[in-house]
Amino acid sequence: MLIKLMRSFLRPYRKDLSLVVALQLVQTLAILYLPTLNADIIDNGVVKGDMGYILRVGGVMLAGTLIQILCAIGAVYFGARTAMAFGRDVRAAVFTRVQDFSAREVGKFGTPSLITRTTNDVQQVQMLTLMTFVMMVSAPIMCVGGIVLAVSQDVPLSSLVLILVPVLGVSIGILIARMRPAFKLMQERIDKINQVLREQITGIRVIRAFVRDTKERERFTETNTELYDVSLKVGKLMAYMFPIVMLVMNVSSVAVLWFGGHRIDSGAMQVGALTAFLSYLMYILMSVMMATFMFMMVPRAEVAAERISEVLDTESSVVLPSNPVRLTELHGHLELSNVEFRYPGAENPVVQGVDLVARPGETTAVIGSTGSGKTTLLNLIPRLMDTTDGVVKVDGIDVRELGADALAKAVGLVPQKPYLFSGTVASNLRYGKPEATDEELWHALEVAQARDFVSAMPEGLDAPIAQGGTNVSGGQRQRLAIARMLVQRPEIYLFDDSFSALDYATDAALRAALARETSDATVVIVAQRVSTIRSADRIIVLDDGRVVGTGTHTELMDGNETYREIVLSQLTEQEAA
Repeated sequence: MLIKLMRSFLRPYRKDLSLVVALQLVQTLAILYLPTLNADIIDNGVVKGDMGYILRVGGVMLAGTLIQILCAIGAVYFGARTAMAFGRDVRAAVFTRVQDFSAREVGKFGTPSLITRTTNDVQQVQMLTLMTFVMMVSAPIMCVGGIVLAVSQDVPLSSLVLILVPVLGVSIGILIARMRPAFKLMQERIDKINQVLREQITGIRVIRAFVRDTKERERFTETNTELYDVSLKVGKLMAYMFPIVMLVMNVSSVAVLWFGGHRIDSGAMQVGALTAFLSYLMYILMSVMMATFMFMMVPRAEVAAERISEVLDTESSVVLPSNPVRLTELHGHLELSNVEFRYPGAENPVVQGVDLVARPGETTAVIGSTGSGKTTLLNLIPRLMDTTDGVVKVDGIDVRELGADALAKAVGLVPQKPYLFSGTVASNLRYGKPEATDEELWHALEVAQARDFVSAMPEGLDAPIAQGGTNVSGGQRQRLAIARMLVQRPEIYLFDDSFSALDYATDAALRAALARETSDATVVIVAQRVSTIRSADRIIVLDDGRVVGTGTHTELMDGNETYREIVLSQLTEQEAA
């Protein structure tokens, strides 16, 4: 999976890769040529006392060193640039794929895991790519070239290479085989610690309100210790690598000097050849050590690549049409026919057999007990999720045949948990209509009963909004979210329990203003509060994902027991009447 990912995203950079390989090849050949020149200086210059020969060959060595330095700088520059571009492209691909996910896919992976995959996992693969260009490309060239030149210096002494290199390779291979599962577990533990941190930072108010600080510290400590334990295990395995490499290298040096000394004593080998052979042996073992360093990173990068590929290979259940239908004129007629939605692997559907018609100029309300499928039903209309059966139509056209822009223009949703982005009040209100004027923003704020508190802010429309809208109250956040949709001015307004944080007076004033603003539009309201929906033109009662009643407030009070129970749990008989 790692090779497949790298091949796919490095394909556009083939020219740069070819240049890196060429520079590494020249650099390595220059390095390998130096010991041979050094041997010539010893045997033909130092031993014979020929200073001219020493200076001439020394000049060649100096030129070779300069070439090696320039090629090394070039290889590192182009390698680093390509690796950074690779990381940028992978992050962009993961981000784009996640943006296409429906709520179903996001729920499958989980937000903390998606964040880790987009950041930490991509960083692991990017670092391996960088090290490959900087070190791994030259390692096999140096190893093969070192073996060839070592054999050219002395064939009998080269038999040591056949023993030492396999010993080093097998030792490292055993350690790497044990590292891979540990690295996989480490990435999972990083996911978990991200999840705990996200929950604790987001829910800090709840933690303090219930005085659960100590318990949450213990929970974080437990998760942190789990990551520490698996990291320590990996660290211990990695700690064995360099001692093994150094042991083999030192034993090799001693063996070469021992046997080489005997061969020099017998006249079968010259001193210069021994020094060159020793240098080539060190190059061979150094190339193995570089490969070792790379292999230390491979298991973790391989796990990270699998996790990245899992995201990239997951297709969204909401697929945009290849030839979307164009809506020349919007009316806002909404129809749901025999709609069903079931999560993958679930025994029972969340909603099933739902029929609903909402017309322009009417307000349709959906009410039901907690878990009856109200939010799921509403999310199917703007295609946050797709139906598993049945059809959702806007102006007689299946929403699956509409383009994303056309659907967003037709349908506006205020979610159950309104979210504001970091920026200003104005930037949040213009989220769906960037060209909106200040007058349009103030009008939307006035309808949403938010003008007063925004005007009270020193900066007005330019007042800062923190991530998630945490620097405003829940009711203010809801009103800003409603104003954001009003700026967009869709034909179908969807309110998913969007008035729950408002007091009764603000709720009543907001609904009265909305009624005037949306008199020609289609309005669908999901609410728990009966007072919010009792005046709706049509009320849909959901129970366990099914429609168990349709009608006005009076009709349902007279003939629907489920609705009557919901109403009487909030109002008295006199108030309900």
